[in-house]
Amino acid sequence: MAKKSAALGLALLASLLIFLAASVHAQDDPLESWRPAFDPSGAQFTYLLSNIDHPAIEGIAVGYRIRDKVWERSEGRLYVDFRPLAQLGGERDVLQKLRLGAIHGMMCSSVAAANLSPRLGIVNLPFVVDSFEKLETFRNTPELFDAFAAAPHAQGVTVVDFTTYGGYGWATTTPVASLEDAARINFRIAEAPVNTDLYRAWGLRFTVMPWPDVHQALQTGVISGLDHTPIVCSITRKFDVARYFTPLDYAQGLYIHMINRRWLERLPADLREILLTTIEEESAVARERGRTQHEAEIAKARAAGVTFLELPAADRERLRTLAEPVYERWAERIGPEYLHRVRTQLADE
Repeated sequence: MAKKSAALGLALLASLLIFLAASVHAQDDPLESWRPAFDPSGAQFTYLLSNIDHPAIEGIAVGYRIRDKVWERSEGRLYVDFRPLAQLGGERDVLQKLRLGAIHGMMCSSVAAANLSPRLGIVNLPFVVDSFEKLETFRNTPELFDAFAAAPHAQGVTVVDFTTYGGYGWATTTPVASLEDAARINFRIAEAPVNTDLYRAWGLRFTVMPWPDVHQALQTGVISGLDHTPIVCSITRKFDVARYFTPLDYAQGLYIHMINRRWLERLPADLREILLTTIEEESAVARERGRTQHEAEIAKARAAGVTFLELPAADRERLRTLAEPVYERWAERIGPEYLHRVRTQLADE
């Protein structure tokens, strides 16, 4: 009898430990609230979609809205298995997997996309696609967007659409209200060739650094500023350390939705249409949400004591002038005629 009681007690203890472990895991899981409200195990096809950032950013949360809408429209035949927060690896690694078809889709940051095809770097060139309005014009003008979408075809990849995470600027630990102030900052920039060329042209100190290392580097003084957007700086709590922000709005930060062409072509035609249509519809909604979030995160940061500063008009013009060699350098990679067409058409916006 004592043995039975002991065994029962151990069984109950084991069950309790399993329950507690599951509860702790659920509390620690940052994606728990985004889990699907359906069982995807019966899907005939799975679209594996990667991203490195957090779905608190509207340009990333769209992945889950695409997932749910595609599931509904396909009547459970196609499951979009969306994996944010770098679950499938860093962007350079995932770009390679995307080319090979090991991963089917990727919402790639615009700064990293030029590593796949130089033409994709056009959206990172300074003062070209530098506002929400220009971004919409670029997306909705076929002669501009179609050439962009086809840029990585030689790599076995196609661009379907993109979302935004706002306009770039400088988050810094000391005030930057002039280029003289900026010269004293060591800026973190992304692992991207366009950004490296730009900061060299601007004559500013910079450190190329993987994103996971940025917070500690700011805290320890390894860097004293970073080139990014208010949305990302606010949501990832970089404003806890970098208490000043100088908007430049020289480019829009994008998540470019790319798909492996071979996988897409093998998908049944009706499911392919559902997937592509849903991505386009939800991306358009996400861009508008991104614009709203951009304004909301700036207001939130101001309320939390972050100081926003403005460069004088002469300094902004100086940045434009210094950037000219970057256009010349990238014209050959992007295509001189295409770059000229984009700059000309968007200049009137």
